Amino acid sequence: MAHFHPSRDQLVPEVLEALLRTAAVERLETSEGVDVLVRADHDPAAGVAVVSGGGSGHEPAHAGYLGEGMLAAAVPGSLFASPPVSAVLEAIRAVTGPAGCLLVIKNYTGDRLNFGLAAERAREEGLDVRTVLIRDDVALPDIEQPRGLAGTVLVHKVAGHLAAQGGSLDDVAAAAERTGAGIRTMALALTPATLPGAERDASRGAELGLGIHNEPGARSAEVSGADDAMALVLEALDARSLADEHGGRGLVAVLNDLGGCSPQEGLVLARELLGQLGVRPLARLIGPAPLMTSLDMHGFSVTLAPATEELLAAVDAPTTAPGWAPATTPGEPRTRPAGESTAEAGDPAPTTEDGRVEQAVRSGAAALTAATEELDALDRAAGDADAGTTFAAGARAVDELIGSGELGFADPAAAVRRIARSLETAMGGSSGVLLAICSTAVARALEDGRSWPEAFQAGIAAMQHHGGAVEGDRTMLDALLPAQRALAGGGGLPEAARAAGQGAEATAALTAKAGRAAYVPEAATAGAQDAGAVAVARFLDALASALR
Repeated sequence: MAHFHPSRDQLVPEVLEALLRTAAVERLETSEGVDVLVRADHDPAAGVAVVSGGGSGHEPAHAGYLGEGMLAAAVPGSLFASPPVSAVLEAIRAVTGPAGCLLVIKNYTGDRLNFGLAAERAREEGLDVRTVLIRDDVALPDIEQPRGLAGTVLVHKVAGHLAAQGGSLDDVAAAAERTGAGIRTMALALTPATLPGAERDASRGAELGLGIHNEPGARSAEVSGADDAMALVLEALDARSLADEHGGRGLVAVLNDLGGCSPQEGLVLARELLGQLGVRPLARLIGPAPLMTSLDMHGFSVTLAPATEELLAAVDAPTTAPGWAPATTPGEPRTRPAGESTAEAGDPAPTTEDGRVEQAVRSGAAALTAATEELDALDRAAGDADAGTTFAAGARAVDELIGSGELGFADPAAAVRRIARSLETAMGGSSGVLLAICSTAVARALEDGRSWPEAFQAGIAAMQHHGGAVEGDRTMLDALLPAQRALAGGGGLPEAARAAGQGAEATAALTAKAGRAAYVPEAATAGAQDAGAVAVARFLDALASALR
């Protein structure tokens, strides 16, 4: 299956049921059984009721805009089809009080006629009902009846906000008319919508100037990226001229996902919108967000409107409607300086008088470098075959620090901290990070006055905490932990190195439960030692031999 849609007949009922279970809305029991949703907290006596609706498939429009500061009722039709007159009339009756009702209607023939007839019948019943027709589509400039698109949502917000402030029906209707007259919308899609139970029309490619009912665009479009797509839309909107015309107060922009764009695509498109039009002309940006969709249509629309005080007050006002996307004020990217480390990890660590420890560590580093091919071969069964290369990179970095006089062991805590920072940057991969975690914790424990065995234990504990592995998982820990126990039991480096070697050998019989090897078949690593455990053993053996 390509979608989680149920059948076409079931799609709308299931969508509405989910809203009824998750939002503060209620289903109105209508005479014909058509679903009408109303705000659960709406009081008809409280003020003007704003009602909208139309075909489904455009979610969150229209039921997603039920809430304080937006709609009082939403009348959803079946998929891409206007609701019946009876449903609209019963919605008007349910939410309209003495202050009256405003119907916000998208300019499609079915919506215009059905909502219009419902308004006439409501007036016959003595209800004060006004209508406002939204015609924000500019894809077909010569057509006498432009379509209502995503700009409708701005009218919902203006009318709903003013109604919530106690505005009269005259005021609410006039504000809706003013807003509707100033908005313009243009859409572009790479692919059309896929109707439930049907195949997507493969003959249609990128199109500019689409409606929301899956009708073809005004023309085909050549698009190679988000920059091309946004440029075409802004050109069709005559966005630059509009920005110049309203340069004093700026514009409100709505970046609407038509249903099939990923969040990442939405942000890339927002970057293009802000980059091509500039942030200065935009007083507010709403989106990127799915505000009025067309099922899974892979495209977007941009709505532009003059940033009047009336519109800004409305889009900035809070609402409980779950489908609304809060407006933001665009600006240039901001940066702040990073915090400085208090550990002074980059300072040179003083060397010992005889240099014996430094030379021993260099011997350990040389042993790791010499074992590069062996360790890479052991790692090959687990995937990247780069364990030897990784450990050698860390070993060379430490060796170079000692050779340049930047790393010595007269102050063990400072030395281990310097090693931690070096491994973090030089090794890469999880092994480098884990050893840096271990070394950082060892350094901190040494500063606190703990012995080497205790500090070693603290480092391993930190590695286990952050890495999630335990002994027996076929990792470096299978060599580190035996070595630590040998030291804690009073043994010296030779005993620790011997214990680490035995632990590494034992990994050949273990099943990997952590790290990359845990994701490959057990047979792939059977009989082979873990490369990380072997690296630990090789280093400790060379270190112990040099300090004898």
